[in-house]
Amino acid sequence: MPRSDVARVLLVDDEPALLFTLSQLLKSRGMEPVLARSAQEALAKLDGVDGVVTDYSMPGMDGVQLVQAVHERDESLPVVMLTAHGSERIAVRAMKSGAYEYVTKPFDIDELSLVLDRALEARSLRVQNRRLTAEKALGRAIVGDSPPMRRLLEAVNRIGPKDITVLIRGETGTGKELIASLLHAESRRAAGPLVRFNCAAIPGELAEAELFGHVRGAFTGATQSRRGFFAEANGGTLVLDEVGELSASVQAKLLRVLQEGEIQPVGAGRVEKVDVRVVASTNRDLAADARAHRFREDLYYRLAVVELIVPPLHDHREDIPALAAEFARRYGERFGMTGVRLAPDLIEALQRADWPGNVRQLENAVARMVALSGGGEIAVAAFPGAAAIAAEPGAEPPPDGTLSLREQVEALERNVIARTLASVAGNQSEAARRLGLSRGSLIDRLKKYGFAGNGADSSS
Repeated sequence: MPRSDVARVLLVDDEPALLFTLSQLLKSRGMEPVLARSAQEALAKLDGVDGVVTDYSMPGMDGVQLVQAVHERDESLPVVMLTAHGSERIAVRAMKSGAYEYVTKPFDIDELSLVLDRALEARSLRVQNRRLTAEKALGRAIVGDSPPMRRLLEAVNRIGPKDITVLIRGETGTGKELIASLLHAESRRAAGPLVRFNCAAIPGELAEAELFGHVRGAFTGATQSRRGFFAEANGGTLVLDEVGELSASVQAKLLRVLQEGEIQPVGAGRVEKVDVRVVASTNRDLAADARAHRFREDLYYRLAVVELIVPPLHDHREDIPALAAEFARRYGERFGMTGVRLAPDLIEALQRADWPGNVRQLENAVARMVALSGGGEIAVAAFPGAAAIAAEPGAEPPPDGTLSLREQVEALERNVIARTLASVAGNQSEAARRLGLSRGSLIDRLKKYGFAGNGADSSS
């Protein structure tokens, strides 16, 4: 089964002996078991699992009811049912309820392993197909196969088609905008408009007119009527970026839209019906703000029907190589460069570095290195933070701005030389002329920065 990490399988049975046997089987097959003694306990442990194996006969909710409850949460999650020998009628019920397969007890270990492998493979293919569909709709690659990102993307797959309000929370630069776009692309409104409004960019009194529209003469400067962002998003999705920055008065009017599905433009004596899905994002803890009366509590609960947390980059460092490679490819194309790639030691340095600005900071760093390069392979010296990381192996690198001026100047100088050499096909005499250096000074710098073949001049 082609997975980048260990598959987590939820085992559900009220018999401890059977749970132990199943858990040992999974461990021997390289899987991670998650144990539950009842269906109710299983539902509390669903997040992050890749498949479920459950017995049929359990106190309270039985296995068939569990299958139905699981698929209400995640219809793509495969459930394998264990049934007693001779209970074909129950097995048919299980399959009709959505179980992937059933295995009769006493079960054959190899048979159960084969069924489970197939179920997990089917799950993986469904997730991949959904990702490809979303990438096509977005027109860009979705990078991230670490467990935290995979769980987030799977949650988006489940929630996207459901027409409910979603609150996306995460640090600045984590990619909340991408998640909002994915929710729209996965929704039944994908053919409708996707409209964004930055709640932090406009003062409260103007934000009301921007969101809900206004009529002519509603306030000084309103020389003509204007439709608001809600009207623009009718039939589609409205993304409210940094929703925690809205003023109290606008929060009250937003609550009315979510409750009643209608807006009242500023200065108008009428209300208008709108059909809009709201996706809000914030880098603040709105639950804490609501408890401290810094944000309307009733509005918070209306927005956070489902709350998605986008993890900071330091929680999924294993995605950094793929992210950096994608950014290098993207900016290489944008800058008209061919064959842009990052050297292995550069990727390692990027993976070890601290990124307080998260994915956005990583993207900007790669874009800068690509812009200053001459194309081809970009060496580790292009990354200003590499020297500090290499100086103390295993230590956390310093934050931006703590590198010495000399280190930063040397990194820039090396990249300018590399770009100039590439532009003259390695002709050192011409490169020296363009850089305003003597040929000897250029050769000294080539030796200093470790350029290959620094002693030869390709001008002949």
